Amino acid sequence: MRALPTPASPATRARSGRQCGRTRGRQADRPDKPAGSARNLSRRIGPEQVIAIGASTGGTEAIRHLLAALPPPARRSDRATHASRLHPQFASRLNGLSALDVREAVSGETLQRGRAYLAPGGRHMRVVARAAQRVLRLDDQTEVNGHRPSVDVLFDSVADVIGSKAVGVILTGMGKDGAKGLLHMREKGACTLGQDQASCVVYGMPREAVTVGGVELVLPLGDIGPTLAQAITGQ
Repeated sequence: MRALPTPASPATRARSGRQCGRTRGRQADRPDKPAGSARNLSRRIGPEQVIAIGASTGGTEAIRHLLAALPPPARRSDRATHASRLHPQFASRLNGLSALDVREAVSGETLQRGRAYLAPGGRHMRVVARAAQRVLRLDDQTEVNGHRPSVDVLFDSVADVIGSKAVGVILTGMGKDGAKGLLHMREKGACTLGQDQASCVVYGMPREAVTVGGVELVLPLGDIGPTLAQAITGQ
């Protein structure tokens, strides 16, 4: 497990005491270097937490491992809601392997605890605010980073709507999609995690996210789900 230093913007410096991983050592001019051990993750995971997940190449198995490790809804946490950029053909398979209710996202659907939503192929997925609710919105707008759905679109919407009540996770994948969106989430106070190089099929998206300073904690794939589960349940 590695904790990475917070980007050196005034906003993030002012928030340094709220990070889920305390850091020390090198500063943000070397965001790709570890700076200490992660602590107090459970203090950042609340009953209304939304976990936004982005993956591409190799992401099918990565998502399967992550979701399979998460517990069913519990009274203490009331479970988090998950959103991911994976093709919906995997929803049925993942639903049979996870304690969560995994389904393809439907535009206008209100986020529900204990559910994981997969973006349909060819459509961006966003989280938007509607009165006091958080709602999924799908659209056919222009590709971002050459993708539709795009992880950056999802992460940016979660940063704006959910802010510090979110967790961002970027997994194996080619290119840079999701890196800037994850940084946006971190700047808004969210806890952000990235898959480590050794466990990635393609270390592209997580590497770019680390490079721009968007990743707070770097973990092997096998540790991401259990670490979140432990924080959620407090065990």
